[in-house]
Amino acid sequence: MKILKFEDRESWEEARAGKITGSKLGDITLKRGGGYKKGFYELIAEEVAIPDEEDVPTSPMDRGTYLEPRCLDKFIAETGKKVDASLLMWVREDNEKIAVSPDGVIGKTEAVECKCLNSASHIEAWITKQIPSEYDEQVLQYFVVNDKLEKLYFCFFDPRLPAKDFFYYTVERESIKDKIEETLKFEKEILLKKDEYVAELTF
Repeated sequence: MKILKFEDRESWEEARAGKITGSKLGDITLKRGGGYKKGFYELIAEEVAIPDEEDVPTSPMDRGTYLEPRCLDKFIAETGKKVDASLLMWVREDNEKIAVSPDGVIGKTEAVECKCLNSASHIEAWITKQIPSEYDEQVLQYFVVNDKLEKLYFCFFDPRLPAKDFFYYTVERESIKDKIEETLKFEKEILLKKDEYVAELTF
């Protein structure tokens, strides 16, 4: 065993980057059924991510909004597709309470969703070749709202990882057809129940 001593906390924190420490181990141990926990991808990010540019907001939501146009530009440059990035909302014709706000639209049959996540989540999505499960419902909602939508391009952008700052996955309607139908049915039922309670609570 080696003992490392530090003059200040800043150098101590720098030395911890990329190392499995006692406080990190619980976030790294393997998940049941295989796969890594988030801490594994954080270890990678600590070694390869560069600092954000000075003008990039720090809050996750503001950061995503700020970087979204650059993400769309990357998608357009890579695919050659013409994307409408107008600020808009899609609503179902038979129920306007069921809605989604696309980041980009390519006619009525294709749409683009941009995610500018923390570096660990960006790396996880790239390594696993999967859209993180916390976005399953958001993916479904695009297809639930727009019956004509055939493809959703789900994009990831993180300029702190210049070697792999942008990539995307394509979700096709046919691959989640059953889930779309189930989700639409569920949403309609929930809205009916909501209306019942609203009526009872409205004088």
